Amino acid sequence: MLTDDSLMNEVIPLAFHLSQNYPNPFKQKTSIKYCVAYKSRVQLTVLNSAGELIARLVDEEKNPGTYEIEFDASVRISGEIREMPSGRYVYRLEAGDYSSDKEMEIVDALP
Repeated sequence: MLTDDSLMNEVIPLAFHLSQNYPNPFKQKTSIKYCVAYKSRVQLTVLNSAGELIARLVDEEKNPGTYEIEFDASVRISGEIREMPSGRYVYRLEAGDYSSDKEMEIVDALP
């Protein structure tokens, strides 16, 4: 029996695609999905509003397929784990000749 998840893992995307993270806004963790159309080097990064690199989530060669990664908004500073400040951030997917940016928002408290 095929489930939606197993079917998605069997389908090879025809194009590269970066989805909006979910949930958004988020407090600590969020998921990011992306599609890879053909075997290529994939980089998925998180940048602050000044364009500075905050995190490199993926930096490797990937086969065609749909992938999902969890982003945790805590960072290690001087050996201590701290929450990233509230605000808007950009995450960027670069693969082959494809590049796409999406915005995500970290909040102190969710309603």
